Amino acid sequence: MTLWAGRLPGEPAGAAAAFTESRSTDVALWRCDVAGSLAHVAVLARAGLLDESEATALRDALAAVRAELAAGTFEFTAADEDIHTAVERRVTELAGEVGQKLHTGRSRNDQVALDLRLWAREAVATVLEGVLDLTAALSGRANDAGDAAMPGYTHLQRAQPVLLAHHLRAHAWALLRDADRLLDCADRMDVSPLGAGALAGTSLPIDPTVAARELGFAGTFENSLDAVSDRDFAAELAFCLALLGVHLSRMGEELVLWSSSEFAFVTLDDAFATGSSMLPQKKNPDVAELARGTAGRLIGDLAGLLATLKSLPLAYNRDLQEDKAPLLDAASRTVLAVRALAGCYRTCTFRTEAMRDAAADDAAAAVDLAEWLVARGVPFRAAHHRVASLAAAAASAGTTLRAQVAADPELRDAAPLLEPGVAVTRRTSPGGAGPAAQPAQRAALSARLEAAAARAARLPRLDPGG
Repeated sequence: MTLWAGRLPGEPAGAAAAFTESRSTDVALWRCDVAGSLAHVAVLARAGLLDESEATALRDALAAVRAELAAGTFEFTAADEDIHTAVERRVTELAGEVGQKLHTGRSRNDQVALDLRLWAREAVATVLEGVLDLTAALSGRANDAGDAAMPGYTHLQRAQPVLLAHHLRAHAWALLRDADRLLDCADRMDVSPLGAGALAGTSLPIDPTVAARELGFAGTFENSLDAVSDRDFAAELAFCLALLGVHLSRMGEELVLWSSSEFAFVTLDDAFATGSSMLPQKKNPDVAELARGTAGRLIGDLAGLLATLKSLPLAYNRDLQEDKAPLLDAASRTVLAVRALAGCYRTCTFRTEAMRDAAADDAAAAVDLAEWLVARGVPFRAAHHRVASLAAAAASAGTTLRAQVAADPELRDAAPLLEPGVAVTRRTSPGGAGPAAQPAQRAALSARLEAAAARAARLPRLDPGG
């Protein structure tokens, strides 16, 4: 029997039932649904709509349902179109007639809005754990890298030498911005919609703040229409995950390039690589490639969710059933990606000699020569033009910039600037890529990572047993 059998006594057509069911997706919300129902029992008891024996019976039945779902022994029926229906049906089987009171003053509209917020809150915390662990892995490898130098690139062309530590910390800072966005998103989703009903609240004397306190929310909704229709938090989380995915994709692309024979900057650990089914010699960076490819999936999840939300009239519409699949997919895939990349970085071997040799290209120190001229009063544009002419002459003659400078009577004193390993030491400005700037960056990164971890630790979470 459907929940609306009093109005539509017949059974839905098979094709309609198959199309409208959501249990196959929203079963992932079962812990949130049980927790929300337990909080709703507290609301009903406080309002005098349940006596103590009824409240106890419902709590006991919900605890039993929670245990069955956790153990995988819960038996679904064909009539369980979603997780909410299944839980309520089983509670009624266990508790008897009082089970029919569980949905008093509540709609599936505010119920599902609550469940998804609870699930999203848990997802933020889980993703954050992975993001901060990956950031810690990058920070740790940066701290261990010492003064190892490598080429810095623009347009994928060697530009200036930088420290490997500086390069790894660049990725870490991007991830910390991702962590900040996730934490801010968690703040905005920290509102309980339970008590909004189908769209307009209820005439029953319920207090939404009771459920909010029970579930650890910072506050309750201000407008019932907004409460049941709002999926901003879901779209914002999907965006945070998509942008994080873009950063992971960049890291994956880099590992793919660096592990190639053409770069040979890194050797991936066997545990984070794969072989070929046909080519015996191959060692493929599949984890890095999938990190790169996952960004497209996350961007698609975001685009799909936004397209679903576009133009929906107030308040609840069944279209919102389609909000869960992209969000669940994005979060679960992101967790897998950050964990795998953390393992890649912790176990890979950086080939610092190959990096050093690549960074020794004297053309990458051309700007140091221009700045040497600037320090002697030459306007920068004139200095730039002169050094560019020397670089072009060196390329045309098949020689080095250092040789061109050494042969120039006015510039030969600057030739030592072009010696291998010198240019990177001259990047002394705050936030720069040289050794002198690294201690401050190391300290700042460590402090920011610690602060983000402290904020993440304060996020409310459901009791593991609830």
